[in-house]
Amino acid sequence: MISHRPRKCFGQHFLHDRSVIDKIISAAQLDSQQRVVEIGPGLGVLTDELLPRSAHVQVMEIDRDLIARLETRNDSRLTVHSGDVLKLPWREFLKQPPYIMVANLPYNISSQVVFRLIEHRDLFQRLVLMFQREVGERLVAPPGGKDYGILSVLCQLWYDIRTVALVKPGAFSPPPKVDSIVLNFQPLQHPRVDPVDEVLFKKVVKGAFTQRRKTLRNSLLASGFAAEDIDYALQQAEISPSCRGETLSLQNFSALTKFFA
Repeated sequence: MISHRPRKCFGQHFLHDRSVIDKIISAAQLDSQQRVVEIGPGLGVLTDELLPRSAHVQVMEIDRDLIARLETRNDSRLTVHSGDVLKLPWREFLKQPPYIMVANLPYNISSQVVFRLIEHRDLFQRLVLMFQREVGERLVAPPGGKDYGILSVLCQLWYDIRTVALVKPGAFSPPPKVDSIVLNFQPLQHPRVDPVDEVLFKKVVKGAFTQRRKTLRNSLLASGFAAEDIDYALQQAEISPSCRGETLSLQNFSALTKFFA
């Protein structure tokens, strides 16, 4: 019985479907020596499964009522971090990597969380994450379609991603208005292509998608790149200035970054 009223501002939809929970835990591949991180534990249905299967679980939660519920457990294997996951200083308390991340992500901030996870990718050996299905499908989208974008490129640069489960709204209380998807992220030993310069690579990728309806050249111009630099990089990388960002492969982005550099 749920005694906590879900808060829309935090994107709270509490998972209760046993079969989905089992698939998430199975994908996490836990053992008693591993340390786990959970974002937005909610009522703790995943936390209940993570604690007996791991050495220690750290959770990040913003809802004060849910934090109070978690703290009443008095479990030495559980550490609760109170605050906004997008602002908490992860490296200050995740001091013993590698960790496994397991989370039913709040849908209203899931994309921002992924950007943070990429920045902190050295801390995690595996991620098992739940997304709104539309967002999750963007992460694995190939070049050429409307779903392919910044997160597609950056996630596929650093991870192998596979689908764990498709989840219907009825698996949650309250049920969301959309389907969900659970994805397993396995970090690659080396990036799929050479990013040349990570900061510049990310800037080039963001620039290519700044104005999706415009040509690649105009989109890069709008994002602050100089015209002469754009023309040189496109020519050297043998990419048409009239194409659009969503048509570029990871190899294309690597080549562009090389010549911008």
